[in-house]
Order: sequence, then structure tokens, then C-alpha cells
Amino acid sequence: MIVVHHLNESRSHRILWLLEELQVPYEIVFYQRDARTNLAPVELREIHPLGKSPVITEGGRVIAESAAIIDYIVRRHGDGRLEPDPATELYDDYVQWLHYAEGSAVLPLVMKSLTSHVGRVLAPLGRQADSEVALHLGFINESLAGRDFLLGDELTAADVQMSFVGELAGAVIDRSAYPNLDAWCRRLQARPAYQAALVRGGPSRLAR
Repeated sequence: MIVVHHLNESRSHRILWLLEELQVPYEIVFYQRDARTNLAPVELREIHPLGKSPVITEGGRVIAESAAIIDYIVRRHGDGRLEPDPATELYDDYVQWLHYAEGSAVLPLVMKSLTSHVGRVLAPLGRQADSEVALHLGFINESLAGRDFLLGDELTAADVQMSFVGELAGAVIDRSAYPNLDAWCRRLQARPAYQAALVRGGPSRLAR
């Protein structure tokens, strides 16, 4: 059985949600951030050397990194669900979204979050973050025009992976400036499987 090593207020919520969507049985081992530093506990390093979350274990395998975990679960347990046919061009778009989330889109939002708290010292970096946030969120917003999900009318694991980008955007900017993105996030959060993951894994400040 899949075991999700789940850190509170982390990207691992996406993994719980994906498993709920696929109705794949799983167990959770809970970890709490340090109340003072907000860092993950050292116990996570006993599971994976980087000590980060999400990480899953199954049958002696240890898999880290959100995109790799999502790909593993969908390939091994999805039975063709939540991904396009690998022989189609749509699958290429799906893979792009899987890697775009952490490869490019999330960094400007993290920069924006950090620079908004440090004042004039990092003001130039803050302006660069604003520019990059607008670029990436504009791209995502336009990509969602006229569709419910990133690849069309059906949810895929690409939406699960990209959800953190949309949710983090809501925490650092006024997401209503990107109405397609905002509506997409609310659509994802309204799904029963998303809500079930919150019940099992605990609340998230980004789930709003």
C-alpha cells in the first residue's frame, strides 16, 4: 500500500487529493513543521535524504518530488485515468504542465511571497518577481480560457500538480485579476476528492 509522508501545510496535499480522485487506498504518516522555524522535522530525512515532503513509499520504493510521485501513481494505479493517451499530442501538453508547475511557475510566486516581507532592501528583486508573476499567471489564465481544466473538459493529474501554483497565487496576490485561473482553482477545491483529502490530511491555509 502507498504510504504518504505528509507534512502539514505543504505540497503533499496534492498527493492525497490525487489518491482520493483515483480511489487508491493509502496510509498517512503525519509530520509537523517546527513552530519557530517552519521547517520540516529531521525525521523526514529518515525516509528520504533531502527531508522534504511530499514523499511516498510503497513496497520498498521511496519516491520524492511532486511530479515524479504523481507520474508514478497515475502510471501504476491510475488504469488510464487522469491522463491523456500517451500516443496523443495532448499527452505532450499534459507532461509540460506536470513539470511547468515546479520548474518555472512556482518560483516567481515564492519570490513574491518572500520579498513582500523584507522592504526596500530587496525592492528590485520584488519588482522582478511582480513581472514574472504576471507573466506566468497571465499564461495560465489564457490557457484556461474557454475550458474547465488545463487540457479541456476533464480533470487530469496536470490540474492536480498545477493546483499549488494557483493556490499560492491566491495567497500572495489578488487572484481575481486572473478570472479564468481563479475560477479553475475554486472548481478544483470544490471537488469531493479535494475536500476528502483535507479531511484526512488536515486543513491547508491555501485552500481558500
